[in-house]
Amino acid sequence: MASPKQVMEQQQQTQLQIPLLKNSSGVISYSGNTPMGDDKAEEMTRTALSTFRAKEEEIERRRKEVTDRVQAQLGRMEEESKRLAEIREALEGFVDPAGKEAAVVRKKIDVVTRELKSLGQTCQRKEKEYKETLDAFNGKSKEKAQLITKLMELVSESERMRMKKLEELSKNVDTLC
Repeated sequence: MASPKQVMEQQQQTQLQIPLLKNSSGVISYSGNTPMGDDKAEEMTRTALSTFRAKEEEIERRRKEVTDRVQAQLGRMEEESKRLAEIREALEGFVDPAGKEAAVVRKKIDVVTRELKSLGQTCQRKEKEYKETLDAFNGKSKEKAQLITKLMELVSESERMRMKKLEELSKNVDTLC
């Protein structure tokens, strides 16, 4: 199975190729306005849209997975923090022998707190990157749609001009005969 990137590249190449047909007099004409061409374009559009939607869903699913994992880890960290606070209180109730153990636990709490802060910053950075990437993706999708529209306009104009020139040549040939 082709990757989504390969599918998009194939679609772009297919859209850029202009199918030509030779009629019985040997004249080449564009076949993009035939019902078959319209169906093909419509199918390509549907394929592109479904690919886009699948990618959107995949991105959203991954973002949710990362968010859920971070939230779960934050929840565990909070629980651990509470447990450590309870342990600290229990240790403070003891006399000197527990003082050393309390210091060790406090150091562990500080380490966990730093790790928790780092994880929170990482989560925020990843969300920001996701939003930027999504904005860039949407911008490129709009740009592609505009370029496809422009290409179709150029092809239609070219076809009209060629047909006009062919008619003029045909008239010239008729007048010569």
